This record gives sequence, C-alpha cells and structure tokens, in this order.
Amino acid sequence: MRTFVVERESMEFDVVIVGAGPAGLSAACRIRQLSEDITVCVVEKGAEVGAHILSGAVMDPKAIAELFPDWKERGAPLNVPVTEDKVMLMNSQSSAIGVPLLFAPGFHNDGNYVVSLGNVCRWLAEQAEAMGVEIYPGFAAAEVLYNDDGSVKGIATGDMGVAADGSHKDAYMPGMELHAKYTVFSEGCRGHLGKQLIEKFNLDEGCDPQHYGIGFKEIWEIDESKHKAGLVIHTTGWPASKGTASGSYLYHSEGNQIAIGYVVPLSYDNPSVSPFDEFQQWKQHEKIKSYLEGGTRISYGARALIKGGPQSRPKMSFPGGLLVGDDAGTLNFARIKGSHTAMKSGMLAGDTLHAALTAEGASAGADLVDYANRFNGSWLNDELQKWRNFGPLLHKFGGIIGAGLAFIDQGIFQGKLPFTLRDKTPDYATLKPSADMPTIEYPKPDGVISFDKLSSVFLSNTNHEEDQPCHLTLKDADIPLQKNLPMYDEPAQRYCPAGVYEIVEEASGEKRFQINGQNCVHCKTCDIKDPAQNIVWVTPEGLGGPNYPNM
Repeated sequence: MRTFVVERESMEFDVVIVGAGPAGLSAACRIRQLSEDITVCVVEKGAEVGAHILSGAVMDPKAIAELFPDWKERGAPLNVPVTEDKVMLMNSQSSAIGVPLLFAPGFHNDGNYVVSLGNVCRWLAEQAEAMGVEIYPGFAAAEVLYNDDGSVKGIATGDMGVAADGSHKDAYMPGMELHAKYTVFSEGCRGHLGKQLIEKFNLDEGCDPQHYGIGFKEIWEIDESKHKAGLVIHTTGWPASKGTASGSYLYHSEGNQIAIGYVVPLSYDNPSVSPFDEFQQWKQHEKIKSYLEGGTRISYGARALIKGGPQSRPKMSFPGGLLVGDDAGTLNFARIKGSHTAMKSGMLAGDTLHAALTAEGASAGADLVDYANRFNGSWLNDELQKWRNFGPLLHKFGGIIGAGLAFIDQGIFQGKLPFTLRDKTPDYATLKPSADMPTIEYPKPDGVISFDKLSSVFLSNTNHEEDQPCHLTLKDADIPLQKNLPMYDEPAQRYCPAGVYEIVEEASGEKRFQINGQNCVHCKTCDIKDPAQNIVWVTPEGLGGPNYPNM
C-alpha cells in the first residue's frame, strides 16, 4: 500500500477552545466581553452545539447571572423555576419514605431552574457568535499540537473520509490545524485530550485519583394530570442494594415533559452490576412508575460524570493552555450540579486569558498559574471545598450511613470540619473477581416502562460512519478474552450503556470480543471502568455520536 503524506492547512487564533459546553462557551463569551480584539475559535465534535450535551438538569443561575446580568431579557432558556423539592428513601419496590429537606441540605433548589442544558448551550453559542466568536461544530479535536519548547501550540481536527483499513476514501479530507497563543480544553468529563495533557504534564501529582459515575437520562411526555411544572424529586435506596450507593431524579419540566435519571458511581465492586439495568429497574418503583404509566418515552442518553471533588482536581494550567469545567473536575457531586460551576470556571479562564494576552510584553505559551489563584479566590472554590467530603463518605460508608455522616458534615458543621477525607482507590481497581461476588439477575424489560439497550440507543439518534477506524481502541487485543473474561466475566458487556461490547461465541465454540462502535453514545465509561485500563476512547470522525435534541 502506498502512503501519501497530506499537508494540513492551518488557522491562527489568539485562543482556541475545545468543546462547546457551558465551560468553553462561557470562556469564549467572557473573553469577548473584555476585548473585541482577541480572536476566539471554538471547535465542537457534535453535529451541532448541544448535540452531545446531557445533564439532568436543575440549574443554579448564579453563574449565568454573572456572565449576562440581563439573561432573562436575552431569552435564556431558563423557563421553569423549581416550585417544590422532594427527597425519598426507597426501601423496597413498593415503599418509600420522605426525607425532610433538613437532612438533605444539598437538595434545596429555591431560585433554581429545570432546564435542558443542551438548549442552554445553544443559547450561549448564539451569544458568543453575536460577539464575534467563531464556532465550528462537527469538527472533533483529535490531537494536541506542541511547540518546540513543549508548550501547547493548538489542536488538529480529525481527518474525514478514512476507511476502516486506514485507506483514504474518495471523500477524504485532512484535518485542520488550529494554532493559538493559548488553548482551552473544555471537553467535559474524561476529555480525550485533557486526559493526555494531565499525563504529559503530570498535572495530577499529589491528587487523589479522579472518581466517576455513569448517569442515565430519559425524557418522557406524561399525562397532563400528573404533571406539575417545577416539581423536583430526588431518590436514593432501592434498587441499589448491591453496594452501588446510587441516586436518581425526576424533574418536571415544561410541556408535560419530565426528565428522569439515575447515577451509578463507577466505584462498584461486583462485575455483575449493569448500571443500565439498575436504571430500568428503578423505573418500576411504584412512586416512579405512577408518573410514567400512560406516558411516552421520547429520548434516552448516558454520560459519565466526574465527582472526585477538590481532592482529585488536577493542576489546571500548563504551558500554553488551561483545563476548565469537567475536563478538570468542577462538578459539585453533592448537589448533582455542574452547569454553574463549569460556567464559572470558564469565566475565570476568560479573565485569566484576557489579562495574559493584554499584559505589557505579553508572550504566548506561558503557564498561566494565575488561573489557580483566581479559582481559589472565587465562590466556586468555596462551594466545592464545602462539599469536599460528600463523595468519600458515600464511597467509604455506603448510601445510607454515608448520607447520614454527610448530613453531620454539612447540616451541622456547614462543611467546616477540620479534615478532608481521601479516596485513593481508582474506580477501575475496585472490581472483585466474579467468583467471589453474587450473580445479579435483572428483570427482563417490559417494553412499556423498562426497555433494552438497543431500543434505547435508537432514541439517542446515535450514528457513526460505518466504514471508519474504530474509535474504541484496545492496547492489547488479547486482554478481554484472556484476562477480563475469566476474572470478571468481561464487565464491558454490562457497564456499557449502549451494547457496544459483546462476547460472541462462534459455531466452533470459540469466543470472540466484538466491538459495535456504531452504537457508542460517547459516555466514556469503558475508558474509565475497564479493570485493565485496556480500552482507550479516541475521537471518531466528526459528526459521529449521539444527537440529543433537548437533553
């Protein structure tokens, strides 16, 4: 096979931002608010802004009000104020106990809004473009570029039109290099390039390992008589009787729609756990099922979320760039809120970049350590520090006892206990051998309230060009069958929420590890939970993945 070297074209900007989520777009808006002379470009791997955004979401408007004090007049899609909070402890499939909000301090939502974060990001993109920011959806940032001195030079987008065997198809188009004085990485949880930068610059030295959960979301249209706009319900307990300490939500939004979701921490130890099936089983609880009966499921999606807290947050600056939002880990897991924290981290990045680019004698490629100073002096850091012990308490003591201890920490001491709990075990290292754990048999889906993975993936509008290199790569192709299968019954079959990984038995009796990359919803769970850390998620061809319309 002949190899052709195709020279990539390049474009120059002052700032390149990777990812059009709340952090990246807020950074872009803030920079242009401060200076119309700084050129800003945002690249987004989704087919449109918001296509890959998935969040509950109940949004604290604190950050959006700072960025745009006139957000209401500008038409920001925060249309449903929270009217009522409920917290329930589910102790069986048919029983639930109401928990007074006094004992659940993280779930006070007065002044917050039920939103579609995807729609909020679409609105933020409109504001950014009106200020002169260039936004390019459908272009995946596939590679970090470096200067000769080792500082970040920018990024390269992925090539288009590459066949599965690596050859160039007729429609081949090489990626574009985007060079910048500074590059901001705001890819969200477990960012592909952010992960590389953390390793290259040793940004996590001295930190706890990062911790994650997998979050599911469905949108249902329900009977008008059951709908109460602004009602927010959080639950814990059943069916999480398997050491998973899971939590869930049901948010009444607008138009007789509700958003329901379930979060499973990826620190679980039983390889037999299927987070997707935990979610489907939870919907059969009488309190949840009563809302869904007679309704129609409209959308489905899944995404990993980052929850290690300040103990796990890496250094956020490096020569030539910054990590913001959940590329750095700014979600407040105790409140299940990350939109306002991501936005604030982006705004602080915007302030830092403006100061660096307009300073007398400014030069490109510096390590902007002032970002950490701004971050540490902000209300964002105060909020995250206050709730820092919540995640470790749940990890160490489980959902019930851990929640009780968290109440003591927050409700009584207001997060001011003179110690910080640590959790040194990474999520991928918590699995125990299948032989030592009970096998979990999940109920079959009924097709009315609970569903299978493939019909769910269909609702996510997921699509990838079939003839392209698989973006779910293996460091060692032998590990799934030779190590993970005998030790853990290959858990990728269960932790993936989209049916990507299968053990297929051939007619000869031989087994084969099959990767159905077309199904991938870009949740990143495999990259996180694989016990051998053998699966590496890389960017597929631009436009690939889910296309969430209202998530």
